[in-house]
Amino acid sequence: MLFRSRRTLLNLAIAIFTIVLSLSLRSPNFATDLLTADVQALVKMGARVTGSPAAERASEFLVNEYRKAGYQVEIQPFSYPKFADVGSDLTVNGTAIRVWAMVRSRSGHPSGKLVIVPNYGTSEDFQTVNVKGAIALVRRGGGLTFAQKIDHAAAAGAIGIVIVNNQPDNVRGMLMQPSPIPAAAISGKDGAPLLAQPTEAQATLNVQSRPNAVGRNIIAHLPNVRQPKLIIGGHFDSVENSPGANDNASGTAVILALARQFAQSTEAQQIWFINFDGEEDGLKGSEAFVEQLDSAVLKSLKGMINFDMVGVNDRLLIDGSGALSAVATQSTREEVRSSRFGRSDHASFQAKAVPTLFFFRGKDPNYHSPSDKSVDPRLLKETQQAASKIISQLLK
Repeated sequence: MLFRSRRTLLNLAIAIFTIVLSLSLRSPNFATDLLTADVQALVKMGARVTGSPAAERASEFLVNEYRKAGYQVEIQPFSYPKFADVGSDLTVNGTAIRVWAMVRSRSGHPSGKLVIVPNYGTSEDFQTVNVKGAIALVRRGGGLTFAQKIDHAAAAGAIGIVIVNNQPDNVRGMLMQPSPIPAAAISGKDGAPLLAQPTEAQATLNVQSRPNAVGRNIIAHLPNVRQPKLIIGGHFDSVENSPGANDNASGTAVILALARQFAQSTEAQQIWFINFDGEEDGLKGSEAFVEQLDSAVLKSLKGMINFDMVGVNDRLLIDGSGALSAVATQSTREEVRSSRFGRSDHASFQAKAVPTLFFFRGKDPNYHSPSDKSVDPRLLKETQQAASKIISQLLK
């Protein structure tokens, strides 16, 4: 009898806890705190450049959050040409110095003497030194292109080349075709001491490059939802050197919030939530998604709602196309017009004649900069609430 009483009390306690937890999840303060936490989690990962370790960590975070909310998650990989330096350096007498791979340079890690080439690396300049089996160190400039300097070095027998910038900072050199030998640039600040050294040093040039970027779209939906009527999405990648709080951890957090809000609703039986990668490189993720999606599913969509940069500036702006404009105007009492703002992932759906809505808050002084570190959680919550009304109206 005592055992049964304890079990009854335990079951009652669990039931009370479940009710309290459910109510807390619906609390405006809790929801706002969760929006803030999601943004901060993404910002702490650093610049979420497509194909980078930070972007992969961000995708894993999103997968876990959707699964915790009860969704089935699919990861859609895609690739596109995008050269990237993934950690090049020049080691001189045991000291590693950061260098930048020339765009389209071949990868490699040759070792040998570091030979200073006089002047600017004409074919005649290379005839005055012996660079055979060595790494050539050449100044930028002299009316020669990067490719010409590299070709002259290769013709003289060099196994690698480092070009010293004529400014204190570095330069990302562009080649129109793959280089015959590993080629990199070094900042004027780091290169000047090397040019001034009296004797040849031993060096290893480590050029690590990647010709293509591999992105990951995150697609979340309830089990067996194979014919969505609505897609709610936005990109989670950011540009290099920017933690991307507003662009676009803000939109990503709102999408997660909507997914949690609708998880137990009938609306969720008609929705796919998608976080696109590769937007900053030209809508690559959303373009890959619409190209791979069955045409019958595309035609059956009532619309796509996109969130991008919704954490800064008080006024919420909505760009609409097709039938969604009228629904948004009716639900929010705001003027909804078409094609007022820049391109974002909704444009990939518009190109396939899918009605779209684009939630945006205008220009941000920290756009694409290292200063894009914070957003106003109140604005995120307002965006979620406005979108929620439209979604409920659209999926009646």
